[in-house]
Amino acid sequence: MPPASVTPKRSQRWIATLRRVVATWWVRQSPSRQDRLATLGPLISVLLFLAAIISAFWYLRNEEIERETESVKRDTEIAQQQIRLRLIENQEQLVRIAREVVTRQIDAHEFSAQAQAFARERPELTHVTWLSAKRERRSSVGAAGFQADGLMSVNGDDPSMPMPNQSNAAEIAFEAAKERRQPVYSPPFSDVNGTTVFQLHIPLIDRGGFAGVLIAEYTVEALLRYYVPSEVATRHSIAVLDARDQIVSSTVTPMPGQGLRRASLLHDVPLAPALNGLVLRGQGWRTSIGLINNALFWLVLALAGMTVWMLLGTWRHMRRRTQIQNALTLETNFRRAMENSMLTGMRAMDMDTRITYVNPAFCAMTGFSEADLVGRTPPYPFWPTDRREENARLLQQELQGRSPSGGVEVKIQRKDGSQFDARVYVSPLVDTKGKQTGWMTSMTNITEAKRVRDQLSASHERFTTVLEGLDAAVSVLSVNPPELLFANRSYRLWFGADPAGHALLAGGQLMGTTSRRGGLDDGDPEFDEVDDYSGLPAEALTDIGSDPREVYVESLAMWFDVRARYLQWTDGRLAQMLIATDITMRRHAEAQAALQAEKAQVTSRLMTMGEMASSVAHELNQPLTAITNYCNGMVSRVRNDSIDKEALMAALEKTAKQAQRAGQIIHRIRNFVKRSEPQRQPAFATDIVEDAVELAGIELRRRNVAIHTYVAQRLPQMMVDPILIEQVLMNLLKNAAEAIDNASLPTSRRHIELRVVPKHSAELGGQIEFSVTDMGPGLPDEVLARMYEAFFSTKADGLGIGLGLCRSIVESHQGRIKAENLYNGSLVVGCRFAFTIPVTITSEQLRQEAVQGTPGSAQRTEPTAP
Repeated sequence: MPPASVTPKRSQRWIATLRRVVATWWVRQSPSRQDRLATLGPLISVLLFLAAIISAFWYLRNEEIERETESVKRDTEIAQQQIRLRLIENQEQLVRIAREVVTRQIDAHEFSAQAQAFARERPELTHVTWLSAKRERRSSVGAAGFQADGLMSVNGDDPSMPMPNQSNAAEIAFEAAKERRQPVYSPPFSDVNGTTVFQLHIPLIDRGGFAGVLIAEYTVEALLRYYVPSEVATRHSIAVLDARDQIVSSTVTPMPGQGLRRASLLHDVPLAPALNGLVLRGQGWRTSIGLINNALFWLVLALAGMTVWMLLGTWRHMRRRTQIQNALTLETNFRRAMENSMLTGMRAMDMDTRITYVNPAFCAMTGFSEADLVGRTPPYPFWPTDRREENARLLQQELQGRSPSGGVEVKIQRKDGSQFDARVYVSPLVDTKGKQTGWMTSMTNITEAKRVRDQLSASHERFTTVLEGLDAAVSVLSVNPPELLFANRSYRLWFGADPAGHALLAGGQLMGTTSRRGGLDDGDPEFDEVDDYSGLPAEALTDIGSDPREVYVESLAMWFDVRARYLQWTDGRLAQMLIATDITMRRHAEAQAALQAEKAQVTSRLMTMGEMASSVAHELNQPLTAITNYCNGMVSRVRNDSIDKEALMAALEKTAKQAQRAGQIIHRIRNFVKRSEPQRQPAFATDIVEDAVELAGIELRRRNVAIHTYVAQRLPQMMVDPILIEQVLMNLLKNAAEAIDNASLPTSRRHIELRVVPKHSAELGGQIEFSVTDMGPGLPDEVLARMYEAFFSTKADGLGIGLGLCRSIVESHQGRIKAENLYNGSLVVGCRFAFTIPVTITSEQLRQEAVQGTPGSAQRTEPTAP
């Protein structure tokens, strides 16, 4: 153990070290922070003092509550112990008497004598009764110790008497004692006098059999009055509560018409050893005045609050002064830094034009130091020698207030003899009292600015030359008011200097003009003046592009490709720029190409029908021959008068049906080959396929080729030209039939499959796919690579426009066409042509097609012609 002298020395060293650390930390703080901490120190001390006072009061209050609670608990347990001892003692005496009754040491007369002596010494008992096993009263002694023949009557009016087949408290205790063979306390109940009582049932067991019970009935009020110590009842209120938390009896009796004030301190214990639902409750009330009524506490709180308020006011005042001081320092430093870092040279002169101040920028511009310039009078050392008279005249002009607002351009000579262009501004120097003390001059080097301005002028000239040489018309028109700001040579050549040409190319009225109400004439004075661009920022409009559009100018008979864009003009006004390119020749070329494409379509259809002419003639010959036979037969039978009206009507109907069939064939052929403008209209794939198969069936039967068609159900409508799509199908079916026939394939491979199904892809979206698959010899690779070229054909008499035209038709409908060979290993077993038309495909249609999978009710098969 270290000596006692070592501990003080160690403490002194720790204190000294802590003092040095605190002193070092305090010195490192700024003065404003030291002031703030010095102000916050007393505030924190007062707050800590207030917290200590409140904590002390709180601790004392809790200590008082804890002492009072402990006192209530102790007195309640003392009362419980006294009552418990009395009940146990009574129970032991009754058990002894019951033992003597069972052993027949005493009879009913002797029992009455012992019970009388027992009851006289115990005022808490109302009576002691001996009942047989059949609930017959053998003997009953009242509370005064005398025989009570009126107690425990069997007529059913006494609630203290156990009655069979009832659920009163006495019966419950009787049955429990009979069943358990041990003393049982009954639940509390009201006797014939309205007093709350409970019973103790001592079973009489004779040779193992139940012979009855001894009943001792207690009053709750007497138990409290006689067995709660007086000192306990003086300090606290002791009450007995039933199972419903209602007071049965209490040591404190309230005034009539008033209830007991609820106690703030409670302690509950069971009424042992009865344990029959009764609770012994001790109640106490606080005697102290409480924390909030403590005058000393509130006095301390008020003084502490006043101190805190005064410290806060002092702290705010010091903070305001610190802020003002910091703002002044920052303002001074800012002005000094601004003067020292600005690129503009500053010079101050007194009323005698003597230089009194120059900033570093002025010295850097001229190359002279501050000592070289301060105190100098005209001519100044930075004036060029050959321009001193001119600069002196300009200086006098400026001092007289006749200098231009934009400043004066002068030549300045550096200390090394070089010169530069500068712009000088002179203004009066006025003090805080409003008196002029001199002149302030600012000087800016404009050498680079003049060079940039000259370059911009040259660039503008070159740019204007380029715009003037363009073949396109370029014009710029301000939005409000409509003013032609720029127009190149091509615009002036076509439209002159009139802004109406710009409005004509823009496709509307002049921008910024007033818009009329509907129904008013131009001369009507009642109209609304509407600024279409009011409130719109020019920056937002200049970021908006415009899609090109084509405009036809009737007065010039010319087509223009017009591109428009909003821009902010040099003066800040919002303007619209138009670039109009002459596309008249291109439009003529496109019109000629469209006309040639239309002619090619009609030519292709005519060629197709020319190739099918013999088949069509054969197809028409059948209904015409039938019509002739029907007519000859009817004429012959009419002459012989061997036909009745019904037979004649049947023959005429058959004749009409054959004529209708021939008319349908001719109508389809006329629709297919007639020349008409492409017309897009809603159409169903089923109708197009039926018409194409009907026309192609003639050629297929001639070539002995079967066709199998499958059209998916519930396909959406297409916006197409049905004749053009029918032409594509006709061409693909005819090519497939020719390939099969020219290859002389066997019957098992002489068939074509036409399928129409919905498709969907992430790239193209919803579409309907038409596919024509044959079992022919396929196409060579060089043919697959060139089959869409114009005038390329593998047929000896072909013109080479069929597949190219099909591709143009499909792509004009925003679709795609492709061809591929079908392989079985490395052997080509057929060819498949497919093209798609974009539509809107729903998920329900795709699920329906996936469920069908193979051809079902929508499939139709054309048999091979015999």
